[in-house]
Amino acid sequence: MLSINMSDVINVINSIKSYLIAIGIIVAVAIVVMIAVMKLKKSTKKLVRGTALVAMLTGIVVCVNMILTGPMSTMLDLVSGKGTISKKTSDESTVLAQDIAREGIVLLENDANTLPVATGSKLNVFGWASTNPILGGAGSGALNDAYATIDLLSSLKDAGIETNSELTKFYTDYKADRPVVGMWNQDWTLPEPNVSLYTDSLISNAKSFSDTAMIVISRSGGEGADLPTNMPAVVDGSFKDGTTYTAGTYDDTLNEGNDWDAGDHYLQLTNREEEMIDLVCANFDKVILVYNGANAFELGFIKDHPQIKSVLWAAGMGHVGMKALGEIVTGEVNPSGRTIDTYVYNMKETPWWNNFGDFNYTNMDDFAYVSTGFTGVETRADVSFVNYVEGIYVGYKFYETAAVEGLINYDDVVQYPFGYGLSYTSFEQKMGDITESNGKISFDVTVTNTGSVAGKEVVEVYYNPPYENGGIEKATANLIAFEKTSKLEPGASETVTISFDDELMASYDYQNAKAYVLEAGDYEISINKDSHNVIDSRTYSVGTTVTYDGTNKRTTDKVTATNAFDFANGGLEYLSRADGFANYASATKAPTNYDMPADVKATFYNISNYLTAEATAQDEDPNAAAVTTGAATSLKLKDLRGLSKDDAKWDELLNSMTLDDMNDLISLGGYQTNSVASIEKVRTNDCDGPASINNNFTGVGSLGFPVGVTIAATFNKDLAYAFGDYIGKMANEMDVSGWYAPAMNIHRTAFAGRNFEYYSEDGLLSGFIASMAAQGSWANGVYAYVKHFALNDQEGNRCDMLCTWSNEQAIREIYLKPFEISVKNVELTSVMSSFNYIGNRWAGGCKELLKTVLRDEWGFNGFVLTDYFGVYGYMSSDQAIRNGTDCMLVNYPTATNNVQFRDTNGAQQAMRDATKNILYTVVNSRAYAPENLKTGMASWKVIMIVADVIFGALMILLMCIFIKNFGKNKEKEEAAAKAQQ
Repeated sequence: MLSINMSDVINVINSIKSYLIAIGIIVAVAIVVMIAVMKLKKSTKKLVRGTALVAMLTGIVVCVNMILTGPMSTMLDLVSGKGTISKKTSDESTVLAQDIAREGIVLLENDANTLPVATGSKLNVFGWASTNPILGGAGSGALNDAYATIDLLSSLKDAGIETNSELTKFYTDYKADRPVVGMWNQDWTLPEPNVSLYTDSLISNAKSFSDTAMIVISRSGGEGADLPTNMPAVVDGSFKDGTTYTAGTYDDTLNEGNDWDAGDHYLQLTNREEEMIDLVCANFDKVILVYNGANAFELGFIKDHPQIKSVLWAAGMGHVGMKALGEIVTGEVNPSGRTIDTYVYNMKETPWWNNFGDFNYTNMDDFAYVSTGFTGVETRADVSFVNYVEGIYVGYKFYETAAVEGLINYDDVVQYPFGYGLSYTSFEQKMGDITESNGKISFDVTVTNTGSVAGKEVVEVYYNPPYENGGIEKATANLIAFEKTSKLEPGASETVTISFDDELMASYDYQNAKAYVLEAGDYEISINKDSHNVIDSRTYSVGTTVTYDGTNKRTTDKVTATNAFDFANGGLEYLSRADGFANYASATKAPTNYDMPADVKATFYNISNYLTAEATAQDEDPNAAAVTTGAATSLKLKDLRGLSKDDAKWDELLNSMTLDDMNDLISLGGYQTNSVASIEKVRTNDCDGPASINNNFTGVGSLGFPVGVTIAATFNKDLAYAFGDYIGKMANEMDVSGWYAPAMNIHRTAFAGRNFEYYSEDGLLSGFIASMAAQGSWANGVYAYVKHFALNDQEGNRCDMLCTWSNEQAIREIYLKPFEISVKNVELTSVMSSFNYIGNRWAGGCKELLKTVLRDEWGFNGFVLTDYFGVYGYMSSDQAIRNGTDCMLVNYPTATNNVQFRDTNGAQQAMRDATKNILYTVVNSRAYAPENLKTGMASWKVIMIVADVIFGALMILLMCIFIKNFGKNKEKEEAAAKAQQ
């Protein structure tokens, strides 16, 4: 989701321009009339002038009415919305947010049991970030300003820890606020004081204050920009290329040495941070490190500093979640979180490093577009691309497999595996025997707390499938199930039952079978401490290969899955496990060809070549029947609540609607679904997420929960459900029916700007956390827009027609997996599509994605909304509705949100289908629950009508006065004339 684009504001102004011109003409005519009557008799002159004044005022009011009921009507609907969050719900959500944080903070190191420290202890807290931690992300997922926040130092204080106030003042005097990172500002400056500023007395006083130090390192991220992979080196206030260093506003005059060395990236220490850590470790033997950031960080420096005994990962804690940090530090809470990404020592040696970033085609100038900003400055954007050459080997799936195949020495490459986390106690897990019935695999895991402190434990289940060299690509470790225990006292046990379908272990063979295949052989099913360390395992044997093709579909599919994305393959060489990843170097190298192939270019569409009758016709059903419109019916939308989607009453209702009715619903879907008077369809509110629910128009917003990675790190489905449940409760109180969340794109890389709101590098973890959140919101009748569908895994070039190339196996097994789990496990959701292209097809206009897979295979019944439908130069509602999108995310007129080519049966059927999908979702939501349904006129329209009536009465009264005065004046003039005679 993106905030309002200024070029769209200009379009709104342009749409109002004709009315403004009309007002000008009315005023000009009135002035001309007034001047023209100068030679008339005085009485007639006054009457004409008065009439002209009334006509001018009436004309202006009529034009204003047309503006308000036309271009500005939906905006007024949105700003006039009401709703508040009760104190009870707010208080309960605060408790839940802190519970999520308590289980989402991960203990990475704890040598010599340095943590916890006793309540009442003193602690030196180093690092500028300690005074200004990252609590959320930037962009549509940012925290609102309606709630007070709990910061890191307050958290420690509330937990009974006294911190060194002299150190804190040192940092706040250096710089009070954090540089902004977001859509419109990318100030990646890290305001860490140079080590030369730490005086001898400051360090001496710190050593006297406490023998223990905490270091806080933070990194931010947000919508609209990825984290930099190549930071500029800075020397004494200037970049090495000679340009002035002006990003920061704090005192940087004592910059001795570089902030960054040439080639450094944002997810490693700056030189200043390195020097600060060296300084702290030289003076303190007990050091606790807190990494406060959502993106996996290079933490290899910990090995070089034995003084760093304990390490905590605490990503964005939301408004109040930071309270949990102090509780964990003092041991009031036992940490139970797990990593949701793999932490490696060197990002530059990852398989994606050469194929992430800014790549623009050199032969697509004819498809380039120019956008106009608020200031009138034009910006050109070109068609770009990104190659997902690593295929299915994303995150831990690569590292675990590469280690088995001998490509890497695991311990030299991976610092913390996926699913890794420590506790203040110890647990024993015992795996029971596997049973199988009708394809359902089940077994028990008994978890016992063998330590001395109460705590929770995560049960992680992986499978290692049989692999034939050169056959279907398969990773050696694949998360297939996870559960979390309740809080176990020392010596207590709990038995967790694991159950899943064996077909979920099938791999997608896009080259031969073109279907999911469960190959014959032995499948090792294990319970693990993390993706790398097996606790216990059992073997499940498949005697005969099962190919899910023809009529033999997977039980969770509506129709059999087969290749749908051959066009997105791009002819790339994909990373293969064959012969021990023999093609690693050639497959993962940087792209060398920046030309889009001619045959691919020939079928590339954006706004420049789609809006023609010939182009639109190719996406229509040539056999579509004629559509009935405007037929008489007594049915209203409320009458269809609870009916199945194929009930005959739907046809009757849709037959009564006009094409304009349908277009109004399709074209204006930004933060709302539009009203349709003919069927008494009420306007409903949709709001931004994903860690809260915020109405950007009324200013009402909910408490901000911890960010997505923190929720995922809990590995707790119940907490994810409770999170969605409270989002739904708060949305209901705010009169909101749709939630722009959860966001579940994959952490393909550590540098994606929105990783804070996406859950994980693993699709199954992401899918179950997301689906539980969506179930929770739907329990309150609030439909979640699962987003961004799909392969929207970086921010760079996201609005530049980013052609994303991947093979079908990776698309299905990695990138679509969380969406598949959500759609199949939630009664009703909506989907927000993405800005990018799948191959050479815009995601919002990709029928293979939105029809073939989403609706036909998965059985999706909701409606598809675009991501923000600004005028970016490539999206059109015509292309969208013909290919599976139903609604445009914009609430004012743009150049392309109205369906323009609608005269054919195919186009009208597409409009009808889109309309039905929107109506079906809304009528079954909280908006049409009897206690919420309000079919009356919007309050602002009532006020406008009352004002118009009053104005009309005043104008009539004024005319009566003018006419009466005209009569009196005329009599006086006639009497005066007679007297002169």
